[in-house]
Formats: sequence, structure tokens, C-alpha cells
Amino acid sequence: VRIARIFNTYGPRMSPEDGRVVSNFVRQALVGEPLTLYGEGEQTRSFCYVDDLVEGLVRLMASAVEGPVNLGNPGEFTVRALAEMVRELTGSASPLVHRPLPPDDPRQRRPDIARAQSELGWMPSIDLRQGLQRTIDHFREEMAQAERALRVG
Repeated sequence: VRIARIFNTYGPRMSPEDGRVVSNFVRQALVGEPLTLYGEGEQTRSFCYVDDLVEGLVRLMASAVEGPVNLGNPGEFTVRALAEMVRELTGSASPLVHRPLPPDDPRQRRPDIARAQSELGWMPSIDLRQGLQRTIDHFREEMAQAERALRVG
């Protein structure tokens, strides 16, 4: 038995309606809706591209490591910076809108992956910009296919 603690994974084939921040921002930007920030968007998050996570899981399963291992990307970004990057990469003019910050929203989420690095020789290799571009390209294609299906049907 292996135990992986997975942190904020994103990438192609996410559901546009899953309610996570990456999919919300990408969908909103592609359809021209406002991107919703909670509070001022200064809370930080770390985002791990799915290919990196899968590599970490494969290494963990092939290891003899006991106990939990954090798998995620320690790169830390404000939610506002994520929204701005999504707008830039999509070419969207969607405004940022603010909603009240939920009282239980953590100020910071950043995994300590020291154990994964030392015991698995693993660390993420795909940066946020590159992973977001791949995710946006996938969402854009999926949305175009859905639109074509509506016109044909």
C-alpha cells in the first residue's frame, strides 16, 4: 500500500464544470465571462500538471516508501496571478470580479515535496504557463467540438 497526498492537479480532460479554480478561470475566459476572485485573490495556491502527478504516482507505486508522500508542485502563485495568466494565454478581455472571501478559505496551499524528491527522485517539470497553455488548448478544442455538434444536431 502506498499513500499519496495529491495537491491541486490540473490539465486536459478536466471537466469545465468541476468547480476548481483552473477549470473555472479557463472556461470563464474562453466564453468571455468575468473571472471570479474571492477576496482580493491574494491567497496562494500551487498547481501540478497532470503528467507530472502521474509520473510521481508511478514512482511511488514502484517504490518501497512507507507512509504518506506529498505529490504536487511547490511553485506558489496568487489566485489573482493565475487569473491574469489565464486571461493572457486565452487572449480574453474578461474582467476580474470580486466576491466575498469565504471564512474557511486557506491563505496558502503549498506542498512540501522534500520526501518525494529524496525518496523517489521526483519533482514536477512542467511549469504553470506551459501546463495552462496545454489545458487551454484542450478546453478550446472541446468547446469548439461541442459547438459544431450543436450546429449539426
